[in-house]
Amino acid sequence: MKLDDLTLIVEKVGKAVLTRRGEASEGHWEGTQFKSKIDGYAHQLLEIYLTKLDASVPIISEENPQSLTAVRPRKYWLIDPIDGTASFAHGYDGYVTQAALMENGCPVVAAIFAPSLGEMYAAEKGGGAYHNGSSLLCSTLKPFSTLIDNEPVPSGIAKEVYDHFSCASYIECGSISLKICKVADGTADLFVKDVVVKDWDIAAPHLVLQEAGGVMTDLSGASFHYNHQYSNQGLIASHSAENVNKVADWQKEKRRGKGS
Repeated sequence: MKLDDLTLIVEKVGKAVLTRRGEASEGHWEGTQFKSKIDGYAHQLLEIYLTKLDASVPIISEENPQSLTAVRPRKYWLIDPIDGTASFAHGYDGYVTQAALMENGCPVVAAIFAPSLGEMYAAEKGGGAYHNGSSLLCSTLKPFSTLIDNEPVPSGIAKEVYDHFSCASYIECGSISLKICKVADGTADLFVKDVVVKDWDIAAPHLVLQEAGGVMTDLSGASFHYNHQYSNQGLIASHSAENVNKVADWQKEKRRGKGS
């Protein structure tokens, strides 16, 4: 499977989604998640294109609950037709269409396309990461000064991180995936989330960040393993293990303080 094949598919689906932006508000809420009518449309398109590419590879998707099996195949597609559906529905640009080829519990090929921004992020295990065709390489010596999250101003754990680590600047962005990619391309230095994140949100951008030389863990500093439940407790993404460990250690100290 060539990386170019996947980027072409994800771009096609993303552009098709963009043409139906006027229908973005049509949908319903499931808890805190807005399910746009276009989510299903994007899922169907991705499924059609990926099946044409290789019908032997099963597809696991947020939009198809029956595909969320307890025992995962050795090789499968993990897709998120629209990550950042709330941004999409409210007219913001920070949403993406993404897919990752998974093998033995790891993403090995990934593509993330932000249609409204015209930005493509892609990566292949051992083959590097790319932003609009240009190679990505994180500066591991850079301290984290720019924090990224999805609110106009830092709030919740983002506010705590911003204050505790004396961050110099803050960037508002949309989907979880796009925020991770913005760490990979150097736009931001740090992204921290303390809510449940799903495998389909993070697998594709995780590979992009990893191949760019960055690091992502859960909130405790543990590695992600895409071979058990689909939910994970939070994440820390930065361009160096040192920075990720600083945040994870701070979180551990906070928990110990609450328990004492």
